[in-house]
Amino acid sequence: MNKNELIMEVARKTGLSRRESEVGVQTMLDLIAKSLVEGEKITLTGFGTFDVGVRRERAGVNPRNGKPIKIPATKMPRFKPSKNLKVKVK
Repeated sequence: MNKNELIMEVARKTGLSRRESEVGVQTMLDLIAKSLVEGEKITLTGFGTFDVGVRRERAGVNPRNGKPIKIPATKMPRFKPSKNLKVKVK
């Protein structure tokens, strides 16, 4: 399912217009992204938790020449599904 299909499904299930559903879905995505940028953790009970993880600096290899390189530390979004979601997906 892509974003457009999600918007259409929300509109169908709620009786809202497509435009209202699009605003709702986009607002939710924007709020999740904003919270992650601010370093906050988002917990949606029964669905899962979004947070920001940190990858440590590590050694790597340049694929072009085979020389060792240092890959810098970086932050990245993570998602951990709830037990409920894991059971439903089985």
